[in-house]
Amino acid sequence: MRNLLNAGKLLLLDLASTILFLGVFLLTNNIPLSVALGIALGVGQISLQLARKKPIDTMEWLSLFLVVASGSAALLTNDPRFVLFKPSLIYMIVGVVMLKPGWINRYLPPLAKAVVPDIAVIVGFLWAGLMFVSAAVNVFVAFNFSVVTWAWFMPLFGIVSKFVLFLISFAAMRGIGRRRLRAMPNDARDALMASAG
Repeated sequence: MRNLLNAGKLLLLDLASTILFLGVFLLTNNIPLSVALGIALGVGQISLQLARKKPIDTMEWLSLFLVVASGSAALLTNDPRFVLFKPSLIYMIVGVVMLKPGWINRYLPPLAKAVVPDIAVIVGFLWAGLMFVSAAVNVFVAFNFSVVTWAWFMPLFGIVSKFVLFLISFAAMRGIGRRRLRAMPNDARDALMASAG
């Protein structure tokens, strides 16, 4: 359970500036305020990492880039239709980034990296697929339904679909990992467990 919570925490931190941007916009409908707060949080997170001399992962840079790019476009256009289609662009960019094998390793404990690296690659591709499906669903809903329907459906779809895939991925890697560990000779298993912590 600790590993599940840690992975969830990292994911929330990576997406915090994007979540703040969207949340403030939905609450206030104030584009400049939403942009300013989202960018400030993103820059603050990266600055803190740099100050601590910690490596900055691709997803962290991507999150900052998306907030700056989408926020700037929203400011320039001041067009509510842009807000409806913006998540599709974000999903497509994130999906392309997630096509890189091994991106998910940041979220995995050392033991999982050692025992189920092949499953982690498959899970990474499933996440990429979900991003592309989410982009298509967003365009479909934006074209065919009202702004009010879009505003409640897309956040609900986004949260539920990602939560379900997260749980399925976690359960699959954990179950397969346990079976593989049990199938190992005792000394190999003990050595692996000791080295992975």
